[in-house]
Amino acid sequence: MLVKDWMSKGVISLDVTDKLQYAIKLSMESHISIMPVLENGKLVGIVTDRDLKRASPSAATSLDMQEILYHLSRLEVGAIMSRYPITVPADYTLEEAAEVLLEKNISGVPVVDDVANMIGIITKNDLFRAMISLAGLSKRGVQFGFLLEDRPGSVKEVTDVIRHYDGRLASILSSYEKAPEGYRHVYVRAFNVDRETLSQLLEELKSRAKLLYMVDHRENRREIYGG
Repeated sequence: MLVKDWMSKGVISLDVTDKLQYAIKLSMESHISIMPVLENGKLVGIVTDRDLKRASPSAATSLDMQEILYHLSRLEVGAIMSRYPITVPADYTLEEAAEVLLEKNISGVPVVDDVANMIGIITKNDLFRAMISLAGLSKRGVQFGFLLEDRPGSVKEVTDVIRHYDGRLASILSSYEKAPEGYRHVYVRAFNVDRETLSQLLEELKSRAKLLYMVDHRENRREIYGG
């Protein structure tokens, strides 16, 4: 899954000469927390809600309202923006983009093309949307968590059982994180599972592999079997 397919397009941006008062109004009205700043159409900085709060007079200021309004009307975005913003290319995977956001502790970054023109923005919310889609959560099916041997065919053995009970596979995710040597965690989400035979399905899965948990999102039923 690539950034270009999940980024937000038609990004609301600011010009370096825009006033702080305008930036605050735009952020509040549009409910956005990150805005790229352009100069002659080129990306030169970025403004976040944190920047806006830092630049705005605090409630404890000794300035009166007239002075506050004067301050807001004079200060330009270019004076408070973060220069040399971090960007990601459109052909980055979502995992690579998530790694950048996590390492830099930021909520979003501009997306640029091959010649460094901004073509969108990718935020944590976009990544959340992608994660939900990838996991197949919207199907409101049943998720099974397994600890499986890291060998060919181990995943097929459990998915064949689920299919035998007419379950349709929405997603299969796996990870070696925190798994014992020679094993991996596998998470299977299936829908169209008949709830009348779910208990029988669970017993058969337990006989074939180590079943860690089952979550039925439609019925909000959760069973934890151990690590």
